[in-house]
Amino acid sequence: QVQLAESGGGLVQAGGSLRLSCAASGRTFSNYAMGWFRQTPGKEREFVAAINWSGSTTSYADSVKGRFTIFRDNYENTVYLQMNSLKPEDTADYYCAADLTVIIKTIQDEYDYWGQGTQVTVSS
Repeated sequence: QVQLAESGGGLVQAGGSLRLSCAASGRTFSNYAMGWFRQTPGKEREFVAAINWSGSTTSYADSVKGRFTIFRDNYENTVYLQMNSLKPEDTADYYCAADLTVIIKTIQDEYDYWGQGTQVTVSS
C-alpha cells in the first residue's frame, strides 16, 4: 500500500509556471513507476506524463511535450511535474498515480494507487 498526496496547484496566468509535487508514503518509493494525469469536468481522465522507477525514462502526452517535465527524487519520496508555458486548456484537476512496476506506464487503468488531486487553473 502506498499513499499519495499532491500539492502545488493554484491559479496562474497563461504563460506562467507551476510545479506540482506528489509525496508518497507507505512503501519503498523507488519500486514504483509514477504518473500524472488530469481531468476536467465531463471528460475522461487523461494521461499527462510518466516516469519509471529510476527516473531514467519518461513519457509525455503530445499536448504537454516540451512544456512539462516530470522528475522524481527517490530520497525525498516525491515526484514532481514542472509545468511551463501554461495554457488555459491545461486547466484541470491533476492527479498523481503509482504502480508497483519498474517500467513506465501511460494507461490509467494500469495504476494501482491514486492521490486526491490538486486543482490547476490557468487564466487567459
